[in-house]
Amino acid sequence: MGNSKVYLEIVQHLREMIHRDGLKPGDKIPSERELSERLDVGRSSVREALRALELLGLIETRRGEGTFLRDFRGHRLVQLLSTFILQDEKAKKDVFETKNIIEIDCLRLVVKRFDQQDISHLFRWTANAESLHDDEFFYRIIQLADNHLILRIWVILKDYYDSFIPIPPKNKREDYLFLLEALATRDEEQVISAYWKLRNLSVY
Repeated sequence: MGNSKVYLEIVQHLREMIHRDGLKPGDKIPSERELSERLDVGRSSVREALRALELLGLIETRRGEGTFLRDFRGHRLVQLLSTFILQDEKAKKDVFETKNIIEIDCLRLVVKRFDQQDISHLFRWTANAESLHDDEFFYRIIQLADNHLILRIWVILKDYYDSFIPIPPKNKREDYLFLLEALATRDEEQVISAYWKLRNLSVY
């Protein structure tokens, strides 16, 4: 069994185990010996695979305690991968354009699905938030679209985007409110126009 195949089998086994056992960040995973026995591979192969996963920030080893699952949804892994896949300006432009497309499509879904209480609540939050961040605003918008797959894709793209734009552009609060006012009308053209007005405030 080649090293690459061993590595992939260990990763697959861990993924299935995490799903089956409902493991969360901070939970302990099986020892090298147990993984070796379950997969019928040498402990040295298991050790190398675990070391690679630890370098990626997916697990952490605590001396005398064992190996634990880390919060792999954080930015560390995204930033590491982005150093390889976002080397050229075309890739960065693709990420930005795709993120915009998803946000626009989510706004279209929200137009069809929201109730007035949703918008009123978001309007109050936007008007009163002490520090208004673009990511948090659109996270709330995409939650209203009620499509979990789109939300997961958007979060990944947002993390990639944040990895090469460490200081996000600042937008005006009134432009977020203007977008919400457009949403309240359920006029899709007004909503898209308000979105582009918001995005055109800064040079990307």
